[in-house]
Amino acid sequence: MPLPPTRVVAPGEHAPAPAEAVAPLMRGALVLRALTDADGVLSLPGLERATGLARSTLDRVTGTLVRMGYLRMDGRDVLLAPRLMEVGNAYLSALRLPDLLGPYARELADELAESVSLAVADGDGIRFIHQTTRRRALSVSFRVGDLLPAERAAPGPLIAAGWDERAWARWRERRAADPLGRGFPALPPGDTAQGIAQDIAQDIAQDVEPLGPTDEEFAVWAEQARERGWALDDQLIEPGLVALSVPVRYPDGRLACVASLVSHTSRHSAQDLRDRLLPRLRDAAVDMERRLSEHEGEFAPAASPPAPTGLASWTAASKQELGRGFVESLARGLTVLTAFGESRETLTLTAVAQATGLPRATARRALITLEHLGYVTADAGVFRLTSRVLALGYPPLSGLTLAQIATPHLAALTERVHDSASLAVLDGDEVRYTARVPRKRIMSVDITLGTRFPAYATSMGRVLLAALPVADRAARLDRAEPKPLTPYTVTDRAALEAALNRVAGEGHALVDQELEEGLRSIAVPVVGRDGRAVAAVNVATHTARHSVEHCLAHVLPELRTTAAAIEADLHLADRFTHIPTA
Repeated sequence: MPLPPTRVVAPGEHAPAPAEAVAPLMRGALVLRALTDADGVLSLPGLERATGLARSTLDRVTGTLVRMGYLRMDGRDVLLAPRLMEVGNAYLSALRLPDLLGPYARELADELAESVSLAVADGDGIRFIHQTTRRRALSVSFRVGDLLPAERAAPGPLIAAGWDERAWARWRERRAADPLGRGFPALPPGDTAQGIAQDIAQDIAQDVEPLGPTDEEFAVWAEQARERGWALDDQLIEPGLVALSVPVRYPDGRLACVASLVSHTSRHSAQDLRDRLLPRLRDAAVDMERRLSEHEGEFAPAASPPAPTGLASWTAASKQELGRGFVESLARGLTVLTAFGESRETLTLTAVAQATGLPRATARRALITLEHLGYVTADAGVFRLTSRVLALGYPPLSGLTLAQIATPHLAALTERVHDSASLAVLDGDEVRYTARVPRKRIMSVDITLGTRFPAYATSMGRVLLAALPVADRAARLDRAEPKPLTPYTVTDRAALEAALNRVAGEGHALVDQELEEGLRSIAVPVVGRDGRAVAAVNVATHTARHSVEHCLAHVLPELRTTAAAIEADLHLADRFTHIPTA
């Protein structure tokens, strides 16, 4: 577990809060920011130190967020939970840019075999809204939602080119207060001699020079970016990392985002990146702008408010059930953020109230608070989310794997059925275990992560084979050449095909002593957003413990509940990020 950070300063904290601000909502946002900056996990004492909240207050805030599914507890540790991504997804859906421009970024990354990102402004920083990363020994590890200082990232000069004097003043003030960029957790640690020396100097309260360019140099970079229409990062963030950026504009000329190619000096120098790849990056930006032009009318405010979601009723019921342990004003305030979404980029106060089912006065106070914290902007009575919403958990959660998403649900399943639970993926004609929560017994099923078994003889394998197109399924069975592993193993081709057809129709597989005598298992698929089975989850038991009838009547419903919970988290997490399933 990472060490707790120093106390988190929430956006807007230095400015006096409006009289109508909702204090519990501010505390909840502070807790989420602290956990985000700590990469998603802190002990309760660490969270107390990071936020400065009293323990009793912290317990009520975390209890409410756990009830909402935004946090989970693991002993004394508090962890961000995938459901929190619905807040960031609301912003990204409303923005539309990842959906519209993401395919072009992926195509460019595939063509050039380099990482491609899209970024937007967040105050005097840049925040990523899309990442297509090429996996290499030396690869980019930034995530959707990560925030970088404008002066140390290629998109920064292009964004600063549009700043007015007030924006420049805020940037200079921030640099003077935080010369080492400690307010940007996504920055790598200062591992250069200069960075280490400056860290020591700041720790002993000496004056230090900001890392990166001087104020004057960055102002020149911004002017050059305005004139040239591109900007270059030559190892400003860390040695070896180079990036090239160009602007992508809306039809009215406003900056929509910045598209960047990111590479390593082992493949391209900064000069080489510009000379060889700038024309192709510009072509991609033109394609992106054409796409925005085709959808220009879709960026207008929603003609009618969305239907009420019923979340306000849920918060009221939770308050009635949990009493003081549930902070209703915090839960209601966060539901306001999820009122926005696709075709709901901008909403009026009335539309927000109707979308959440909240009283108009309650919605108004929540919006005032969220605007104070920097998560919402208002213009002539119309509200929209800002990219700062992604600071509420998105970076660490967007880095989750399917195994990490599934493990808490497998643990809960194991507690309910008192037997081991596992997750596996199809790998060729075998299944490979990627997550597992064992049940400790004198006699138990001994399987470790990475274990492989023939798919035809396992419950998870049959579930995954049954989900394949018939031709693909047949090819895998041909390669496997089924052999008897026990006296009960089904190896006859016609019998296997019939078994797989039955599994496809029933949605589950039960395998009785075909892999090993005495071992009985039952499995169901885990289905991705595209409707394909990406993995399977099972419960394995000894034949002396549970009969086939018991497995079907009692274990199978629990398995389905678990698979549905994993799918719900996966679908949220996979909406705007790539979740590895292997």
